[in-house]
Amino acid sequence: MPNIEAIFLDIGNTLRILLPDPAHQDAARRKIVQLIGATLPPEEFCAELDRRYKIYRKWAFENKIEAHEPELWTRWLAPDYPADMITPQAVELTFQYRQTMGRRVVADGGREVVIELCKRGYVLGIISNVITSREIPDWLKADGLEKYFKSVALSSILGIRKPDPAIYHYAANQAGVGPELCAYVGDNLNRDVSGTRNAGFGMTIILQDEREAVESVVSEDRPDLTIHKLGDLLDVFPSRIKTARRE
Repeated sequence: MPNIEAIFLDIGNTLRILLPDPAHQDAARRKIVQLIGATLPPEEFCAELDRRYKIYRKWAFENKIEAHEPELWTRWLAPDYPADMITPQAVELTFQYRQTMGRRVVADGGREVVIELCKRGYVLGIISNVITSREIPDWLKADGLEKYFKSVALSSILGIRKPDPAIYHYAANQAGVGPELCAYVGDNLNRDVSGTRNAGFGMTIILQDEREAVESVVSEDRPDLTIHKLGDLLDVFPSRIKTARRE
């Protein structure tokens, strides 16, 4: 195994999972309609947002670009509303739009794994494709996890998306660790593997359901390791802290 000093985690389907919560989702739809001043029923209005978001998402994937929130809304999601009204609301609108998809919670054992890896002497970071600049910082602070992550690289803030090597290089530089000493843990075989390899990361780990076959993936997109739960990371990364020998 390569010498690893820093471990970077993806967020969606890795460190956090999405759960359906109809009341939570309905409240977010109503909030969006209120902020924009739309006259359509919330569910109908947000269904149109979903249609437009798919178009945006395809463009973002193809270009490895993440639009900043004002552009996301004034160009892609709500171009038929006055930009000077939408722009000041863009961060809140994006946050609420994310809530229409469900409620996000830390994956089983995620908190314990983060804390233990820090205790073992690893620098931790986050690299995530996400349209919101607010949600992840708010969550880290609310859950008391902020202090465990030295580097947080979000596509919504940087304007670039995985698998662009630049987002990985930014995260490694922010953590103060060379890419060759970094490992990345994600859930997407194509995006996460190619991105880390092109960025020169020392190790790529994919978290996947046991039913999903990695063998069918072309060799260049195969990870160095596949795990089935976050807790498996504790079997991969031993303590880097040497205990003093007793005389």
